Amino acid sequence: APEVVVEVLDRLDPLNRFDPLEPAVPVPAHAPRVDGRSAELPAERGQFLSKHFASAAGARNFKLYVPSTYAGTPLPLVVMLHGCTQNPDDFALGTRANRWAEARGYLVAYPEQIQRANSHRCWNWFRSGDQHAGSGEPALIAGITQQVIAEYQIDARRVYVAGLSAGGAMAAVMGQAYPELFAAIGVHSGLPVGVAQDVSSALMLMKTGSSPLTHKLFARPPSAQSSSERAVPMIVVQGDADRTVNPVNATRLVEQAVAARQSTNSETTLRQSVQTVDANTAGHGYRRTQYADPSGVPVIEQWEIQGVGHAWSGGDAAGSYTDARGPDATRAMLEFFNRHLAPVAWAGAGVTDSAIPT
Repeated sequence: APEVVVEVLDRLDPLNRFDPLEPAVPVPAHAPRVDGRSAELPAERGQFLSKHFASAAGARNFKLYVPSTYAGTPLPLVVMLHGCTQNPDDFALGTRANRWAEARGYLVAYPEQIQRANSHRCWNWFRSGDQHAGSGEPALIAGITQQVIAEYQIDARRVYVAGLSAGGAMAAVMGQAYPELFAAIGVHSGLPVGVAQDVSSALMLMKTGSSPLTHKLFARPPSAQSSSERAVPMIVVQGDADRTVNPVNATRLVEQAVAARQSTNSETTLRQSVQTVDANTAGHGYRRTQYADPSGVPVIEQWEIQGVGHAWSGGDAAGSYTDARGPDATRAMLEFFNRHLAPVAWAGAGVTDSAIPT
């Protein structure tokens, strides 16, 4: 394994540069995939389009995968937020999200961070100006989402957001900032919301799982623009050998999500169940913990994967920052997303002019 990547935030310029992630871990060609991954996914027969979004909040390019099965009938949309040093093409390859989209029938949008905003192209999840609805990067990502919804036939009750590392942390921000827009979120190797608001607290949180702002872990989420009281369902995936983001951050995310549900949904009890799978020739061992609501539907799910570093579990080794042995994080997230629809009252509501394309 490489020595803990460059320096976690390599002497951070004022824009706060994140260190590169750990490289991909290849899997022997003969090794079977865990959790049914031995089945081949279809090729990408759809269109992978280059798009642009601009608004009062700024501008970003993004890529959009439209599956070959798209024929004007509303389909789900997943917004994928890449990690530091990555780009949409690399992230699509590493996560195999386009191939899953072809197999399952949904669209995938990949917003692209720019070097002017962060020298390592990280999403600025740790800056207070990028943690709320209506401004900064959350408004840009929400605007890209709304633009796709406006241009294509999208089922507004089935819009999701997921990401890796800085992208995972920003996906968690999006769930709090725009609960009316996203039916569920997926966080891989990410961090809790609002517990870092500058470079020093971000570094401390990444390394130790705590910061001077840890007391804000269970604070009521700020709602600069959203009147929603909805806690968004969340799946968290984390490798226990991660040396870039301390794995305790995954537990902090889950604790934050449980507290949010109990305060906003009046759910005093979530039923917890645990499944443990040992490591074998097919892949890494893992522990999956589900928290079900009173109706029995898992609303929070945590995957703790043995031996995986700072990398997308079960991805394609041709992409950066993946561990191809699995379990397949993309599949796990899609199966979790498939259980969740945004309530009719929320779907597509609440996004204001700062996040609407010009």
